[in-house]
Amino acid sequence: MTSSPPGPTGHHRTGTGQEPSAGLRRFTALWARAVHPRALTSLPVPEFEAVLLPLARRLADALGAARFDPAPGRAVGAALVGARCPADALPSVLDVIDSGLVAHCGPPQGPDRPAPDELRARCTRLQHAVSAGFARALQERTRTEQEAVSRAALAARTEMTDALHESEARFRAVFKGAALGIGIADMDGTIIDVNDALGQMFGSTEEQVRSRNVLEWASPDDRPEAWRMLEELMRGTRDHYQVEKSYHRSDGTMLWTNLTVSLLRDPAGGPRYLLAMMEDVTERRLLTLRLRYQATHDALTDLPNRSLFFERLEQALDRGGQGTARIGLCYLDLDGFKAVNDSLGHAVGDQLLIAVAERLQRCASGPGQLLARIGGDEFVALVIDPPDRRAVTDLAERALDALSSPVEVGGRELLVRASIGVVEGPARHLTSAEVLRSADITMYRAKAEGGNRYAVADPDSDARAISRHHLTHHLPAALKGCEFFIEYQPLVRMGDGSLEGAEALVRWSHPRHGVLGPDRFIPLAEHTGLIVPLGQWVLKEAVRQACQWQVRGIGGTRPLKVNVNLSPRQLHHPDLVDDTVAVLEESGLDPSALCLEVTETAMVSADESELRPLRELAEYGVGIALDDFGTGYSNLANLRRLPASTLKLDRSFTQGLQRDPADPVDLKIVEGIVSLAHTLQLSVTVEGVETSVQAEQLRDLGCDSAQGWYYARPGPPERLPEAV
Repeated sequence: MTSSPPGPTGHHRTGTGQEPSAGLRRFTALWARAVHPRALTSLPVPEFEAVLLPLARRLADALGAARFDPAPGRAVGAALVGARCPADALPSVLDVIDSGLVAHCGPPQGPDRPAPDELRARCTRLQHAVSAGFARALQERTRTEQEAVSRAALAARTEMTDALHESEARFRAVFKGAALGIGIADMDGTIIDVNDALGQMFGSTEEQVRSRNVLEWASPDDRPEAWRMLEELMRGTRDHYQVEKSYHRSDGTMLWTNLTVSLLRDPAGGPRYLLAMMEDVTERRLLTLRLRYQATHDALTDLPNRSLFFERLEQALDRGGQGTARIGLCYLDLDGFKAVNDSLGHAVGDQLLIAVAERLQRCASGPGQLLARIGGDEFVALVIDPPDRRAVTDLAERALDALSSPVEVGGRELLVRASIGVVEGPARHLTSAEVLRSADITMYRAKAEGGNRYAVADPDSDARAISRHHLTHHLPAALKGCEFFIEYQPLVRMGDGSLEGAEALVRWSHPRHGVLGPDRFIPLAEHTGLIVPLGQWVLKEAVRQACQWQVRGIGGTRPLKVNVNLSPRQLHHPDLVDDTVAVLEESGLDPSALCLEVTETAMVSADESELRPLRELAEYGVGIALDDFGTGYSNLANLRRLPASTLKLDRSFTQGLQRDPADPVDLKIVEGIVSLAHTLQLSVTVEGVETSVQAEQLRDLGCDSAQGWYYARPGPPERLPEAV
């Protein structure tokens, strides 16, 4: 046996030829002491330990790998059989892995270390893989032995006429002393000879076994192909076959065997006898079932886990492709569970989850229902073939009702609330990922509506949420890939109708959704924090464009201003002033040619420390505009403390001026705001001017500048000189 190549983590050895870690050596020593007494080897314990060391290393490397793969476990199981470990050594092997692998060979603490539950799940899957590799290798070894026995038996029968006594003695030695159960039957299926091992397997005497016919051992649990192959063997059209088959013992217990049946032919080639060899795999099968249960059930609540849930969901969806099957899903997430963990500790949180699981289990224990825990505080109930949607929403209501009374944990009464996403419909044309995604989206909609309720999946809501998710995740790549561009909307002086400047409006040229306005992605950029680098890009691009306008002489003797919107998150960025000054100094643009627009809500709600960057920029010469004025909740007297030089009147104030004659109340309101702004030495820009009537009225009211579709729509920078 040779040492395996270096593992992916580098935790247990730092380079080829270096000594293994102390933890790996301790684990290997424990493993060797547990397995050596049963191993069919003449090696002393230290040398046997050296054989196990590379196998232990492979398990440790697989446990700590960044991308987990249980395949090394199968190789280790096969290697153990090669090291002469018998079948009864497998439980000891798995017990040592279960108790010592994570404790002695787990990866070091760090941000990349898998969570404890993940390490335990990996350990369980490695046990399963070791068992599978061990079983397969042992089966191959057994098959080789079986073929040798078969050849010996056939040779003994063939040579009977020449050396009857010698052949009989040889055959009996192999037949009687074999560890495998062996039986011989004639071509009618009547058993004519068995060895002691076969009788012990069945818990019967040799006479009791010989009194039966092979065909009497048929079971409803047998696979149809097993009896088809036996019939072919008895007809002489097949020479052998191998299956896993179960038998009922006389005491009522179940015997599981690897059964190999071979056809013994006479010298002329005709069918003569049936030779059956059985290996008792009952303990191995029970162990496999136990490992399977551990791999498919949550260790904390004993509910089915995410793996088993997806297995059952996919089975239900596969049935849906064959007919009119339907599925229902209730995706439940506890409201505020993180606060319980943070304030009372994880032990209390675990007890709460156990209590919640018990209550939910009573709600979803009917036929065709499966309750699973698929993550932290997330539970999902699967309903197969519900009669209608009401059956699924009734389940959601029962779950909410079951959690309505306080849960007593550790002497405390904890109130439990939950949000549930309900999905119900035909199973056809759906994938498990799509079903769970829809339920997840719907659950978060219930949570957003206040929680402690359920919501039913809606395709339109799903589409909007998926679109937001896609856009959010594509934003960083879009910024790197130059998918954003800027359009400019002219600002016009109302006194003479000349061009004063332009407002920079960012757009996203999305490869799939086309051109998207800022309302589609700016809130997402705010939420993710990408608004800061995006805002810096817009500022640099707008300042660069303003410099180009100056070089081309657009605007005449008065250089054009460029207005750039500043989001609330940018307003709180510590490098706002330094970044803005750096952009202006690098470009050579005069600070007075830049105006930063901040919404009324963001500016009025800011305290003095948050306003300080705007004051510094205003002192540097940058214009500050109070955008969307009139949509917030500001006290007009607060305008005096704000570092603004321009007040941008929201379009809602000018809609009444589109009529002729204009609404007199709207006229008075606008007139009062303009008068107050001028008293505070603020210029007034009006948004949303769409008609000549509006423009004339606003000019008469003393507004300084305006923008709107009456003058020009946003467009590329080269169209700006033609806009007015």
